[in-house]
Amino acid sequence: MIFLRRRRLFIWLIRAYLKKKGKSLLFFFIIGLALFLFLKFSADFLLAKLAISEQQRIGIVGAYTLDSLPTFILQDVSVGLTTLAPDGTPKPGIAKRWVVSSDGKTYKFDLFNNLYFSDGTNVTSKDINLSYKDVTISRPSAYAMIFHLKDSYSPFLVTLSHPILKNSNIGVGKYRIQNVTLNGDFVQTIKLIASKNSYMTKTYQFYPTQDALKTAYVLGEINKVIGLTDIDYNKTTFSKFPNTEIIKSLDSNNLVTLFYNTSDSKYLSDKRIRDALTYALPNTFPYGSRTYTPYPPQMWFAINDPDFQRLQDFTHSQLLLKAANINGPMTLTITTFPEYVQTAKIIQRNWEKINVKSNIVIVDSIPGNFQVFLYAFNPPKDPDQYSLWHSGQPLNIGNFRDLRIDQLLEDGRKTIDVNARKIIYADFEKYLIDGAPASFLYYPYVYSLTKK
Repeated sequence: MIFLRRRRLFIWLIRAYLKKKGKSLLFFFIIGLALFLFLKFSADFLLAKLAISEQQRIGIVGAYTLDSLPTFILQDVSVGLTTLAPDGTPKPGIAKRWVVSSDGKTYKFDLFNNLYFSDGTNVTSKDINLSYKDVTISRPSAYAMIFHLKDSYSPFLVTLSHPILKNSNIGVGKYRIQNVTLNGDFVQTIKLIASKNSYMTKTYQFYPTQDALKTAYVLGEINKVIGLTDIDYNKTTFSKFPNTEIIKSLDSNNLVTLFYNTSDSKYLSDKRIRDALTYALPNTFPYGSRTYTPYPPQMWFAINDPDFQRLQDFTHSQLLLKAANINGPMTLTITTFPEYVQTAKIIQRNWEKINVKSNIVIVDSIPGNFQVFLYAFNPPKDPDQYSLWHSGQPLNIGNFRDLRIDQLLEDGRKTIDVNARKIIYADFEKYLIDGAPASFLYYPYVYSLTKK
């Protein structure tokens, strides 16, 4: 009985309290629930707004104009009509599909109709201002474009992967260009700001040399460095710096190569001598991943035939030199950039083993004349290397002449069928390596530094 009385009293007290304080409790419950739901669904947004560490100051080496900015910067801002898969295959970008005429002279693109620039405006064909020599462009509708080429050009889809900007700074990427400072015609800094979060920025600072870039990092001018070929600093290494994260990767956009001046009548016009020099090179280099061909191994057109390899063979080298009537010491000059001096020294030591002496000359630009030139070229994302090896091209710096290769290069850029192109460029690769106008060495390791 006493228990029941106490129970009724307890219930009465609760009812009396709720009657008096119920409205306040309900009010604070609703406020608490609303606050919980707000934090639950807006946490990522609030954290992004508070993420001051996302304000990156990034340093790289190079001299760039507004028209030649590195692709990795532009890709944060926009995409092209096409994009490229890791193997170089064209994929949809701003265009969702395309049709190429059987003669390879007409390219019709249908654009995505629900794509927007970072300023919120819908992307239409009139916003895409492109211009190419011997190409006329028509826009039959807001979401269609047709390119009419004077001659068939099979790398055209790769050409159209260059990121598209409206008014020079507005794209369809996660970032937009906020500010650019110039030193003459060259970009000194470029600042990118995230389209949906003004607290997320990337400011790229350009430096003339790797030494200047390293010093800027040490002084705190930048909090991230990309593209270093080594992590040495003064008499120490960045691996000993506290709060510095180091990432090592492979730069497949640059191929370190020995170019031979095939018009050098004293020695290098003789293919046997060029072959001898190639067979004397080491099978590994400490500064990158060894290669023997002009194509990155991951690309759709790469053959990766073991027969293309010219593994080190000093006996073979000496027999080739003897066949070329080189019986005594031979002296060559290796011209190179400062970042490849150590590679040049490795080559120098290996050539000494076949009685070939060499002098190393350091330059800061591509020389007009040389015997052997050591530097890195940028392999195109398409198999077409017409500008590098065709005998009529100014970028054919080694003056290489081969009518068979000229014909293959001409045919390759006019052939649309992918399988037919692969056959053509397999022959090109085979005959180029056999002609030995250059020795392909390695894709360099590169390092990035980030302050934690």
